[in-house]
Amino acid sequence: MEKNKRNIAVVALSGGMDSCVTAAVAARDYELALLHINYGQRTENRELKAFHDIADFYEVDKRLIIDYSHLAEIGGSSLTDLSREVRKADLSDKNIPSSYVPFRNANILSACTSWAEVLGAEKIFVGAVYEDSSGYPDCRPEFFKAFEKVINIGTKPETNVKIETPVINFSKSDIVKKGIELGAPLHLTWSCYKNEDEACGECDSCALRLRGFQQAGVDDPIKYKVRPVYT
Repeated sequence: MEKNKRNIAVVALSGGMDSCVTAAVAARDYELALLHINYGQRTENRELKAFHDIADFYEVDKRLIIDYSHLAEIGGSSLTDLSREVRKADLSDKNIPSSYVPFRNANILSACTSWAEVLGAEKIFVGAVYEDSSGYPDCRPEFFKAFEKVINIGTKPETNVKIETPVINFSKSDIVKKGIELGAPLHLTWSCYKNEDEACGECDSCALRLRGFQQAGVDDPIKYKVRPVYT
């Protein structure tokens, strides 16, 4: 089917590996409409560059960048509050980490829903990962099921938008393998919570990413200041 005749899917694309692979999954069957949120995070500029690089890779015309700087004003996260430390990774810690941005995914999904309704999109794709993630409460499968009900109740009767979370039960190594299988541009992605030049290699996001590549037996193509071995 020609690109301009395909049904549209809105993809929440942060610029990270999980959302990139999710976009690759969506691109098999849909015309992509890519949405990115700036919310005052430490690596806002680098994530935005990754978003545009990935969008260019997939030759996406429909792009929307939204300013959610109110999340930084609300605070409560080491990603947006520079007075709070982004801690070194402890992958055995099952507590909700300091990097959790309160209810961020609900804010993102609200924007995706508004745009999807205007575009007449059938799906919203989100690269949430729960099983092998840091345990964010708004990455749980039941959260997305509940939000889909909110969409059904709160949109026009003719609007029928479904949420897809294709990697939610994947491990990071599964995501790496799926990305390679689909030819996703993993080299264009950015995951680090701290740095915008070289990834730190030590925050939760870097640690989970590096462990995923290590378990997949693949070299991570981005630059790191240090590359610990995570088990």
